[in-house]
Amino acid sequence: MSIIGIGVDIVDNNRIKKIVKNENFIKRVFTIREQKFSKKIKNKVNFFSKRFAAKEAFSKATGFGVSKNLNFKDIEVKNNTKGKPSIVLKKSTSTFLKKQFKVKSFKTILSISDEKKYSIAYVIIEKV
Repeated sequence: MSIIGIGVDIVDNNRIKKIVKNENFIKRVFTIREQKFSKKIKNKVNFFSKRFAAKEAFSKATGFGVSKNLNFKDIEVKNNTKGKPSIVLKKSTSTFLKKQFKVKSFKTILSISDEKKYSIAYVIIEKV
């Protein structure tokens, strides 16, 4: 295992509670699938907070942050049938990162959690 990058982010859920009321924020940051899936979730604030933290943590792990080469909608957070979260990237983003990392393949490991006041995400990117 060769680690390419590690990122962590913590989000104040009250901050997200205020800005998720703005539909433009939702459309700018979250993919169509994330937006559709959120309609099935009761606690939308924590849902969006965890995903926002995951996107920020991933961008930090890349070393690029959110920039012209990497934006929030390039990064999607999804869960498997047992609830385990993972990062899904747009193909163009994955290709760009492989070139930047000088690797043929990489994988991401994501852990997200929340409490009443905060959501946190931790991302490891490793060479495969």
